[in-house]
Amino acid sequence: MIRQEAVEHLSSGLRSVEARVRQILTDLEQVREALLALSDDIWLNIDHNDVQALEEGVAFKRAYNERMADFNRHAAELSSLIQQFTQVTVETPVSAETSERNGEAENERIIRELDRETPHYLGEHFSYKRPYGFVLKGQAYKDIVTWQSVYKLVCSLLAKLDPHRFALLPDNEAFVTRRGNRDFSRNPKDLRAPLALTDGVYAESNLSANEIARRIGLLLDAFDVDRREFVIYLRQDRDAGNQEDIMGIS
Repeated sequence: MIRQEAVEHLSSGLRSVEARVRQILTDLEQVREALLALSDDIWLNIDHNDVQALEEGVAFKRAYNERMADFNRHAAELSSLIQQFTQVTVETPVSAETSERNGEAENERIIRELDRETPHYLGEHFSYKRPYGFVLKGQAYKDIVTWQSVYKLVCSLLAKLDPHRFALLPDNEAFVTRRGNRDFSRNPKDLRAPLALTDGVYAESNLSANEIARRIGLLLDAFDVDRREFVIYLRQDRDAGNQEDIMGIS
């Protein structure tokens, strides 16, 4: 009896530690996303017709970007170190592909669950908002925590949809700025924060939520997918709904 209680206590303690580690990893990623969103907001609120304000804004952005690059590098290294040692991941997105249940039935079940939440579409403002799930061309994912995960999963789905077109993304001029900055490359050194995808393709991941949403729109255009086929569901909508259920409002 004593041994069983000790085992149960140890198991409970490990679950508690795992929950704390996952929360810390999540907080770290959310701070990164919030800092990127803040940079966007400050830049958009600068009077670009005021020469002095614009010059000060450019100086700020230059310094901010340099420090964000350092923060991203250290945050990514720290997160990777923690995940490798603890075997705790930031998130484990759920889809029909990751379920042991029948694929089509499980996908429909996830879609029904998501459909109880408020749908959102590309073109909306996503700063300081957290994703929970999405549906793209009928394929559903839930239990998502970061925008970077949304971006990676969308890229993965598009790679399956058209592998040849996906492999050519690094050569697509739509994803290269006038200054030569790339959204996709076969060489991770071309990118500030390379995100490994598939078939040797990397994506720039040093992006705010709104920047990710904009690039998803461009990706859908490049793959001839109607933008309305991408529906995103936000965590705050879900949390608000759950709180209402707890309070007996709904």
